[in-house]
Amino acid sequence: MDNGEMKQKLLQLREQLQSTAATRDGSAQVVELDQSKVGRLSRMDALQAQEMAKASVARSQRALIQIRAALERIENNEFGICQHCDQAIAPLRLQVDPTVLLCINCASAEEDKS
Repeated sequence: MDNGEMKQKLLQLREQLQSTAATRDGSAQVVELDQSKVGRLSRMDALQAQEMAKASVARSQRALIQIRAALERIENNEFGICQHCDQAIAPLRLQVDPTVLLCINCASAEEDKS
């Protein structure tokens, strides 16, 4: 897959995330805690759903930042180059996740440090 195809894939991913943002953002709004309107278990369910929606919004925001950075790397002819060792990242690795920053060797070394 060449950089043009990767750019298209990244743009599609960005579009998907942005198109579902309104639904996710609405689910993360403040939960009504009026006992006369909903029971205790319903409020607990609503609070849990709200926290899950907030986590989803945060994941989406991180993904959008990663996509923006990958698009910038394409524009700067730095896409597909490991940020630690300056070696090429395997094309199959980029097909799975075009936002990766490290080759498999450097990524493994980072995991070993954790």
